[in-house]
Amino acid sequence: MSAQLSEFARSLNVETAFTVLAAARKLKAAGKDVVELEIGDSPFNSTESARQSGLQAIHDNQSHYCPSPGLPEFREAAARFLKTEFQIPAATENIAVGPGAKVFEQFFCEAFLNPGDGCLVFSPYFPTYLPNIHRRGARAVLKPLKQESLFRPQVSDIEDFLNNDPSPRAIFLNSPHNPTGGVTTQQDLRDIADLIRGKNVAVFSDEPYCHMIWKGKHHSLAAEPGMMDQCVAAYTFSKSYSMSGWRLGFCASSAAITDAISKMINTTLSCTPPIVQLAGKAALERDTVERDEVMLKFRDKVVLLTEGLNRIPGFTALDPTATFYVFPNVAPICNRLGITSHGLALYTLEGADDQFGVACLGGECFGEAGGGFLRFSCAEPNERLQQALDFLPVAISRTDRIAKWLENHPGHRLTVPYST
Repeated sequence: MSAQLSEFARSLNVETAFTVLAAARKLKAAGKDVVELEIGDSPFNSTESARQSGLQAIHDNQSHYCPSPGLPEFREAAARFLKTEFQIPAATENIAVGPGAKVFEQFFCEAFLNPGDGCLVFSPYFPTYLPNIHRRGARAVLKPLKQESLFRPQVSDIEDFLNNDPSPRAIFLNSPHNPTGGVTTQQDLRDIADLIRGKNVAVFSDEPYCHMIWKGKHHSLAAEPGMMDQCVAAYTFSKSYSMSGWRLGFCASSAAITDAISKMINTTLSCTPPIVQLAGKAALERDTVERDEVMLKFRDKVVLLTEGLNRIPGFTALDPTATFYVFPNVAPICNRLGITSHGLALYTLEGADDQFGVACLGGECFGEAGGGFLRFSCAEPNERLQQALDFLPVAISRTDRIAKWLENHPGHRLTVPYST
């Protein structure tokens, strides 16, 4: 008899974008032309100073252990960045460094959640939130984000959670929001801070898209008075500096919380590679102009994709307030064809054409509230985005191929119509 996996290991769900990425790459290796709009990656090069400083760090043999919280010079640069850009009262002792932002979800849950505790999550949600909550034996309490409310979290839902959950201990707040592109306003953040201030409640403020704000500017809960004591704000270099493969991020919180998270880093990761940190420090200090130029290019992509999708009958997309995702409602199409939204996404990749496909994600990859939506990333050159836009109505019109695909994939038949 072999060793048995734990209940948690057997129940673990993954970020579907990487699953679809693997399927798309397999089809491409077999000769199929695929426009990849499934993964939230940048089509641009890592910024210049990051690349050059990374090379210099390799040349200087910066390849040994460093302190678990991070290099002091990186932590200082990150704190200065947060003060300057977002008015967050951070100092060196408030910063801890990790391989991207995602790992801080786990550390946040380990820092604040005990078995049975409630953690509020707005749905659709980033898919790795729930596994990290369940890892602690805690409960995810879901509240919906709605297109008619611009996908903003409702402060009344937070108030309900605090007043009625038997053990309200944590909140996951993602703004700018993946997958919808919604943004929590500064007034929302002030109201949230007033609700939780002084209570035994912590907030994970997930902010990877802090520079992809198309209307207004980015605000962080961590900048509100007293919130550093109740908030862990997480940032990554993957989006702003096109450094996804470097795996670099950091969090900001009170010195006491940061110290606890640093111990978790010590006991799991040891440290984040100094070479990567030095590249990130250079990006923070010297690549602001290049970063902002690239953000404008992303905005052009978002406009191209949003306008193009809205010209397709049955697609209804908001112009995203932020991020490089477009999240159209396709419920009328799914209801007419009898296919789930993720089934529709997989069909455009696998079944619509033998030579060409478009990879995207069904909204239910981000929770039940995402059903009836698709998520498109803008992570391809503009001409490839246009190819995808030209192909989608053709794919949807091929009802015979849809019927055949559903015969082979009956799990993606839509049994209960989406609300429209």
